[in-house]
Amino acid sequence: MAFQNNSGDIILDVVLTDEGRRRLAQGNNSFSIVKFALGDDEINYGLFNLAQTTALQDLSILQTPILEAFTNNGSSMKSKLLSLTNQNLLYLPVLKLNTVPGDARQTSDSNYVVCVDKRTFDDSDLGTTTAIGYSTSGVRDGFLYGLDTDALGGFIRIDAGIDSTDVTEIDESLIETQFMVEIDDRLGQIISKDGKSFPGFVSRDDDFIATYIFTKQPGDAFVRTPSQENPNDASTPINGPIASTFEFKIRSSQDLRVSNFLFNRIGGTTTYANAGSSTTPTKFIDSIVRVSGMTTGYAIDIPVRFAKI
Repeated sequence: MAFQNNSGDIILDVVLTDEGRRRLAQGNNSFSIVKFALGDDEINYGLFNLAQTTALQDLSILQTPILEAFTNNGSSMKSKLLSLTNQNLLYLPVLKLNTVPGDARQTSDSNYVVCVDKRTFDDSDLGTTTAIGYSTSGVRDGFLYGLDTDALGGFIRIDAGIDSTDVTEIDESLIETQFMVEIDDRLGQIISKDGKSFPGFVSRDDDFIATYIFTKQPGDAFVRTPSQENPNDASTPINGPIASTFEFKIRSSQDLRVSNFLFNRIGGTTTYANAGSSTTPTKFIDSIVRVSGMTTGYAIDIPVRFAKI
């Protein structure tokens, strides 16, 4: 839904979700709006002009064009607004991609490459050197093994915390205890970083988007409390206390492993350096994995490339 009221007329543009359309089509009065979220993706608060008079300081913000409602729910509301009971907060938690650990680093192109099968990731046991996931010095930064069950290849790590040294403790009401992950289900699924644990319930919509919910609990393979929560910790990009860490890998879909249909339909071709000191022609599909904190609604998009030789 998009809403704008800055010219005397109220403009309301509404698109129902997949579930809303399904219930409306049933015609049995089961359609009722009981939940909604507000977002400000379009707003650039940097436009607030302190040099202007008080009445005009936020004029550029109020005149910002509003995006129309999207029919694709995967493209809507990255930045959700929230209400807080504690009015004395000076900082809010953020999510940051942690690329400090060696096996959690990105590639030089600032993305992650999921090698969809063993031939693409490591073919050294076959006596050939055309695979792109490793070099003579080991696994390449940012390359994930899409069939891993032995903690091979890299993984993705997200830290949730206050990005300021002015804060030493996070308000309990802002601690991220659940994370939501959205991924194109045609391309891959979410698994633990050791490649052995799979989440339980997964919902899928008609746009091929799978939604996972992960909850922090003792012994959890995905969400945990870091052993170090001190400001200026060199093992995290967050300059303050960390409340939660979320780690996962991506398992390639069977469609990508056994067929080139999707690569030919929505992908492209490129070359990657291989362990034989040359390059290998590679099919690829670029995608985005979105991770959101369920407490604050803060979300980040992670660029992921699925590769196959």
